[in-house]
Amino acid sequence: MKNTAKNKNRTLIILATATAALLSGCYAVPVGPNGELVVVAPAPAYPAQGPAAAPAPAWPATLYARLYPVNEEANATGVLTGTVTNLQTGKGRFALNMHGETLVGEATRIGSQERRGVANAYGRNGTYMSCEYLMNTPYQGTGTCTLSNGARYSVHVGS
Repeated sequence: MKNTAKNKNRTLIILATATAALLSGCYAVPVGPNGELVVVAPAPAYPAQGPAAAPAPAWPATLYARLYPVNEEANATGVLTGTVTNLQTGKGRFALNMHGETLVGEATRIGSQERRGVANAYGRNGTYMSCEYLMNTPYQGTGTCTLSNGARYSVHVGS
């Protein structure tokens, strides 16, 4: 009877150890709708006063942008969505899909102003977009964008 109890205990220990070993290699990795890795990190707040914000992480972070129509031309397309990949260098990549045309470009912070920036994107059919934005944190901000057809949008970047 003692051998049976020892065998059961040994079996339970082996199963628990194997289960722990198998589960220790599992990771949940957030991926955006475009298949790119989404880096989610706590957003440090910009200081109310002072020379500069806390240093940003050294890895790229993909942020989602939502563009809401503010004039009649923009109402024809409705709400648009895109991504901004912050390269943590004062520059980023900007991408947007509008009626099957992909507009791609870059976002750049303006001069020594860490919070203000411009973004421009261009599509193969000749459509282009120019934006100005103000970041509240390294991961959230607002701005305006104008398309080449005169459509204007209010932009929300981040979550």
